[in-house]
Amino acid sequence: MDRNYFGLTDTGKVRDNNEDTFIAETTTANDLVIACVIDGVGGYSGGEIASGIARQSILQHLNSQRKDLSSLMKDAIIAADEQIMAEKQKVKEHENMACVLTLAVIDLQKNLLYYAHVGDTRLYLFRDGSLIKISKDQSFVGFMEDSGRLTEEQAMSHPKRNEINKALGFGAKIAAQDDYIETGQSPFLPGDTLLLCSDGLSDMVNRQGITDILTKKTTLQEKATELIQAANNNGGRDNITVVLVKNDKQSLIHEATKPVVKTERPRPTVNHQPNILTTATKDVAVQKEITPVVIPVVQKKSKGLVILLSVLCIIFLAFSLYLLWQNNTRSNAIKQQKLAAIQPIRNQQEAKLQDTINKLIGNTLIISDSLFKSPIILNEDIHFNKDTLFIIAKTPIIIRSDSAYKGAAVSIKPISKYVFLENITFENFQTAILSQNNVLQLKNVQFNNCVNSIEATYNLPANKYIQGKIPASSFKTDSLPTPASH
Repeated sequence: MDRNYFGLTDTGKVRDNNEDTFIAETTTANDLVIACVIDGVGGYSGGEIASGIARQSILQHLNSQRKDLSSLMKDAIIAADEQIMAEKQKVKEHENMACVLTLAVIDLQKNLLYYAHVGDTRLYLFRDGSLIKISKDQSFVGFMEDSGRLTEEQAMSHPKRNEINKALGFGAKIAAQDDYIETGQSPFLPGDTLLLCSDGLSDMVNRQGITDILTKKTTLQEKATELIQAANNNGGRDNITVVLVKNDKQSLIHEATKPVVKTERPRPTVNHQPNILTTATKDVAVQKEITPVVIPVVQKKSKGLVILLSVLCIIFLAFSLYLLWQNNTRSNAIKQQKLAAIQPIRNQQEAKLQDTINKLIGNTLIISDSLFKSPIILNEDIHFNKDTLFIIAKTPIIIRSDSAYKGAAVSIKPISKYVFLENITFENFQTAILSQNNVLQLKNVQFNNCVNSIEATYNLPANKYIQGKIPASSFKTDSLPTPASH
């Protein structure tokens, strides 16, 4: 019998070394299947070392004491991140190394799978001929594709498709960020197939191509080999890694049954012969005779005047309520018109920028001239409401005040602990940036014709002596975990 899990990795057609690794095995207790694809980042300077550290950490944790699987998987990834950071500090040649991974733990007895994901490796579920992408690519291009702004073909050929926002080894202190590791669980039913892969496959073979191969009635080993061959046939620009898991249990099919008609069994009859009790051998349906119940209706005398007055009162009350409702509706409409006249109307560019920040997955937004045309004119301030936020313009971009707007360009809310801005110019603002107890870091940022470049508010505890110093300028440009390419 073929195993119901299989993994395979290949260097590809372009790379000289393979930074990928994978896990396709059962736990030591032999009750769970561990499937994982790990893609190293950093080339010859240590990508394969980072992926090896992550692999070892995952196996060590999942084969140790048993606890909640989702928590155990997160603990394994956090420990791997810490070990990678320690290795980077020890060996200078490894300072750029990192890795991304997708981990799945499958409980075939319960028909369940648990997953954890960081980066742009992928997790697919193949069920009833349909391929469903479960994980989300934590990258700029992945966000554009998942949100429908790019088609699959456009994303596969995008020049920034290899730039990632999250990875192990970025120095982001992922243990303190609940949303850094994507986790979840899903039913894994008899007949389902699970596919984990590196971007070496998903960048080379589209969804339909993968589906066609998984549909074939071949072994998991043959499917994995054919998937890697397809990626190499389309260019093989990166390392290619595939792990497949099959729920090969038989589906349970329940036959439909007709509803049971309850019948009344006649009472046992006693035979006149001594000590012999006889009953009817077949169920006999007994139809009971239903006697209709006659409810007497008492005719009341009509009281015409009372009825007429009652009707008139109801009509008057209804008319009064209608006038009151109409008056309130008109009053609310006038209020809404006045409010709309007071509130500024966002233009398309600034509305898109605010919406993109609000819906950002991760903490890094890459602004490109293909999405935002410079200058971006503001009629209202842009709000930063994320704990950590990197906004990086690949080419310098100008944010300019509308001629009638007198407010700030950016309001950094107290929830934001760290904000980094790069390649942005603010023009014609009374105040460019409003900051409140935030750490703000700037790189290649200009303030042109701004009365106040940055206005900072510090909320200090009351009734206590304050010790310290607020410097005039404390901006730095080094040691920043900016998006990496792999």
